[in-house]
Amino acid sequence: MRLRPDMENWNTLVNNIVSPKDTMSVAFVGKYLELKEAYKSLIESLVHCGAALNTKVNINWCDSEDIESKGAKAIIGESDCVLVAGGFGNRGVDGKLEAIKFARENNIPYLGICLGMQLALIEYLRNVVGIKDATSVEFDKDTKEPAIYLIEQFLDTAGVAQVRTTKSAMGGTMRLGSYPFECKAGSNLEAAYGKEGMERHRHRYEANPQYKQALEDAGMMITGESNGLIEVVEIPEHKWFTGVQFHPEFTSSLETPNPIIFEFIKAGKANS
Repeated sequence: MRLRPDMENWNTLVNNIVSPKDTMSVAFVGKYLELKEAYKSLIESLVHCGAALNTKVNINWCDSEDIESKGAKAIIGESDCVLVAGGFGNRGVDGKLEAIKFARENNIPYLGICLGMQLALIEYLRNVVGIKDATSVEFDKDTKEPAIYLIEQFLDTAGVAQVRTTKSAMGGTMRLGSYPFECKAGSNLEAAYGKEGMERHRHRYEANPQYKQALEDAGMMITGESNGLIEVVEIPEHKWFTGVQFHPEFTSSLETPNPIIFEFIKAGKANS
């Protein structure tokens, strides 16, 4: 007897993509928008979450350099939530910082990925904590306020042996591969993953734990950590504000949307 595969769930998801019940919009802030294939995995993860919620996720493409010249409100507009993607280098960084500030001050659901998490931390240190010179050594290698520093600096000060690194083609050390993390009780992260999760990484820079106390005293919580490394920051008083050091889009699929991106899109839908 030949068994027929059970396609009910798959057919429902496809139908939700083709004929969604609801719609919402995401302000996708990046600097590689002329080559959107650079964000292919992240774009697909938004489709996965929309299908699970029977919702069309419309992307409002926001060039971070346009935000620098025209302001965040003019570019982000009435988007239901704000996503700041990863990237390298300081081009367009000021526009990303403005987008993060706009989302934070206007209580708009926010997700920052990799650089988007690091910039959320920098923006908070500058504009809430009051450390105006806070930055990343990626942008200023001689800074006296290195809120974000190289993975080598963390390893030198923390003496951690379990962090896997490799030399990139450019000669710099990168943290690559999957790492487990613990989730703080009551956080957006715990709502997504439970007590712990595991996600993939690809980056050279880390959040400097020396600023942890100042951030938490001012209202930004460290809600995810891995072997001493800061993985996730949140603002509990905000409607939904989360920055993750890892790349959650790499583990998303149509039948199993990534947990933290799903929670972000759910929050955006609730805000629509």
